[in-house]
Amino acid sequence: MVLESSSSPSTAIIVSNVSIKNNVATSILHMHINNKTLIKMIHHMVHITSTKAELFAIRCSINQATNFDNVSKIIVVTNSIHVVRKFFELSVHPYQVQSAAILSDLCNFFKCHGNNSIEFWECPSCLKWHLYKEVDKETKIFNLTPLYLCKTSWDFSKKSESNDILKV
Repeated sequence: MVLESSSSPSTAIIVSNVSIKNNVATSILHMHINNKTLIKMIHHMVHITSTKAELFAIRCSINQATNFDNVSKIIVVTNSIHVVRKFFELSVHPYQVQSAAILSDLCNFFKCHGNNSIEFWECPSCLKWHLYKEVDKETKIFNLTPLYLCKTSWDFSKKSESNDILKV
């Protein structure tokens, strides 16, 4: 089933993973269409939860996939299926901005054509599926070293935000 989906020119397979080292979240995602990796994205975020980093990565990838005219099916593969459930929670939660943006993209995607669809697949790292294994390996080996260690502190982040607000 996976091989059939990955060889279809109308299916976008998005594989994402997140790793946190030294308070820096690295989210990496690959988008495959027609058995080819078309897009590789790497995002780095400081002082952020893995849930928020994963939501942001999935948001970016869904946005990219919905902009391809010939894509009618999106498959999102992640090892954090609990994060995907946040999109559809109606209760108040801290990830609503990401959820609203994702749902807006999906609403437009479904309006374009009635047959468009999206699926979310969970792929634990222990399965060692080749597409997920590649992304998982990249998140684990990537090591971002900040140039100014003092500038990654919580206090510096808050000071920068305060200065930006005062400038406006």
